[in-house]
Amino acid sequence: MKLFISQPMAGKTDKEILDERERILHNVKELFPDKEIEVIDSFFDGEPKTPLWYIGESIKLLGQADFVYFCNDWEKYRGCCIEHECCVRYSIKHVEEQGEE
Repeated sequence: MKLFISQPMAGKTDKEILDERERILHNVKELFPDKEIEVIDSFFDGEPKTPLWYIGESIKLLGQADFVYFCNDWEKYRGCCIEHECCVRYSIKHVEEQGEE
């Protein structure tokens, strides 16, 4: 199963982002213990681009997903909101994290 992680990244260090992705992978493995999980790499490093470039690339990757996990506070970030709208409109299975972990 291909997993796309939608997570707020603004203001976070690379380490914080990658640590959160590991935590999410653990959570998804608990949700689907009988599935092999492949995380779609939507963490872009290198020369910074514009926010619109990032969301464009994310939507392309989202098109490969079998399941999407929305991290805490996703609704406060425009990129995550756009990814969520895509999931809703294209019937991609997803879960929205609730509360602090």
